[in-house]
Amino acid sequence: MSTATPTASASSRARVETALRALGMPAEVVEFTTPTRTSAEAAAAIGCSVAQIAKSVVFRGKQSDACIVVIASGADRVDEKKLAAELGEKVGRADADFVRERTGFAIGGVSPVGHAGDVTVLVDRALWALDPIWAAAGTPNTVFRLSADDLHRIPGIRVVDVRQAG
Repeated sequence: MSTATPTASASSRARVETALRALGMPAEVVEFTTPTRTSAEAAAAIGCSVAQIAKSVVFRGKQSDACIVVIASGADRVDEKKLAAELGEKVGRADADFVRERTGFAIGGVSPVGHAGDVTVLVDRALWALDPIWAAAGTPNTVFRLSADDLHRIPGIRVVDVRQAG
């Protein structure tokens, strides 16, 4: 008798569901047959506005090599200069290998919770104007619904203003 090991995506989703329950956050994960890797794809699948997608953008600290996950509205871009000022160091976009190694998720599935490693989570202040919001649940085709206030339950989270003016 052989036992199957869970796929990476199944274990990523399970890690998010476990983290959500532990934080007392809504844990109903919705899975789609089509990818929801981008904010536009997710909004189309869910039937909400692109702004209501809580996208996770992963950065790498240039001096510290820290992993920084910025949660922002799907309609907004993250201003790297504002982010660097918040962190006190220059940052760059993380590549796919760094994202997977530090967060445990593939790009397009990075959740605000359930990271595999040490991650700094920042939430852009503009997200609080939206309710409900939808975030990735560990895979490129899973999401979960929450209120912006639910994000305050994430340990160590910081609310910042890093939205690009425009």
